[in-house]
Amino acid sequence: MQAPDSAGASPNARERILATSYRLFARRGVLGVGVDEVIERSHVAKATFYKHFPSKNDLVLAFLERREQEWTIGLVEAESEKRGSTPEERLLAIFDVFDEWFRGDDFDGITFITVLLEMGRSHPLGQASIRHLANLRAIVSGRASEAGLREPEEFARSWQILMKGSVIAALEGDVDAARRAKAMAAGLIEHYR
Repeated sequence: MQAPDSAGASPNARERILATSYRLFARRGVLGVGVDEVIERSHVAKATFYKHFPSKNDLVLAFLERREQEWTIGLVEAESEKRGSTPEERLLAIFDVFDEWFRGDDFDGITFITVLLEMGRSHPLGQASIRHLANLRAIVSGRASEAGLREPEEFARSWQILMKGSVIAALEGDVDAARRAKAMAAGLIEHYR
């Protein structure tokens, strides 16, 4: 085991803390992970942790931001963008991305939902999760607009229900949930065409 660094000695300490907490929070939720565990697994001193993240809430907010960059933008948006040549194909490709994700070793559910359920709507972390879910919905709404679908905001809310539902079903063990959701999503596109 590596010795903890002195307060602020390592320029990589913040990144180690964030990377460690990302793995832990994504798998176990924020309530299931304590600051002491993050400090120990990050190999930093307590003072170093608090220098970078004055509270656990600050760490969770940074984690949610990273999750949006890596999962929402890096996986869902970017990968579905590559798989379709039209806005409609890119919408449906979201479920192809989900299908691969559900079958992979890195499947861990939608963290934004987990944090929202753990913390509640009125908590600052719950509010942050709601904003991140809205950002995901905005991607869908934008594609719906590009596809010329009517009421893109309403469409995106319905589409997001399919996304969330497929994730929950996959967490229950239904690895084919994305395929079924994709079939329903095609019908949703037709309804809003």
